[in-house]
Amino acid sequence: MIRKLMALAAFSLLGATPAMARDVGGVACTTPQVARCVGEACIPAMANLGNGTDAKTGRQYFLDYPCDLKPGEKVTFILNIHGAGGVGNWQRHYFPAVDYVNKHRLVIATPTAATANPVRRWVAEADDAHLQNITDQVFAAFGAKNIRAMWLAGHSQGGFTSNRIVCTDYFKARVDGWLSLSGGRIGAAPFVSAFGPPGPGGAPPAPRPPGSGPPGMGAAPPACDFSHIFAIGEYEISALPETSPWAEKYGCAPRVRREVVDEAPGYVWDYARHGYKVWGMKAGPGTAEVFEYPKCKDGRVVADVVRIDKGHTEGLEPKVTEAIVKLMVSAKGGKARALPAAD
Repeated sequence: MIRKLMALAAFSLLGATPAMARDVGGVACTTPQVARCVGEACIPAMANLGNGTDAKTGRQYFLDYPCDLKPGEKVTFILNIHGAGGVGNWQRHYFPAVDYVNKHRLVIATPTAATANPVRRWVAEADDAHLQNITDQVFAAFGAKNIRAMWLAGHSQGGFTSNRIVCTDYFKARVDGWLSLSGGRIGAAPFVSAFGPPGPGGAPPAPRPPGSGPPGMGAAPPACDFSHIFAIGEYEISALPETSPWAEKYGCAPRVRREVVDEAPGYVWDYARHGYKVWGMKAGPGTAEVFEYPKCKDGRVVADVVRIDKGHTEGLEPKVTEAIVKLMVSAKGGKARALPAAD
């Protein structure tokens, strides 16, 4: 009888019927998903900050999940964090993992930073609690025991933010993987010296003095355990290292290369400042090189993805997006399930 009551309680977390499962945590699931767009049609859609609400702050965020989710079904949770100058809905289209919530059983929360002066960016004092609140809400709505893995995915300054928070007390107990989207690599892959948005007429920015460019990874590796995928545009970095200290940490085998060819473009780009290949052009089809370090200990995934003929801001194409998602869902999870029941 006790086991039956426990099963019924778990069932009620997602609703008593499949129809009720389409409204989780107060966020209705719709097909098609809310606020989706392509190309310049996305410009007005950027004003939409989301269909979910942080109950503690009132701030909005996007929550995407499978509309046919069953009670007790296991999911992979991605906290998808935009870069400086962006908003949640741009990130949702730049790394469009939302296209695969049904196929790969994903739950994706995509927030917007609070600080917009001089450009919108993530600030610890203004945003860390918000990111924790969203995570708490997702865990409560879907059930921590049902979250097989949690990933931080961050573009540019969102990647640097992910690196900053991944080993904090709160997130190191929950995060199983970090996807860096042009946001720094463990085992530095330095940005080119003339990195940045173009000047008038698409002219490249002035080269930066050595050591003054965008931040990369520090000399000391992160002091906690997680899988790590690094994705970058070919023109953003001076070179991709052939080895990885994170792969060495987990005893991975030498990297294996494969190609992913996309005939369709991504959804978005920097509409106002495209034209300089380092910063990014208009989104288009492309080829990506995927370098995976196989056979890592403890089921970890370590990989690099280089998008050929791409810069910093072209949205990811569909096949390379799914290739990254497949790597994410293949990695070891379990931290959420190990949390105390009352957490």
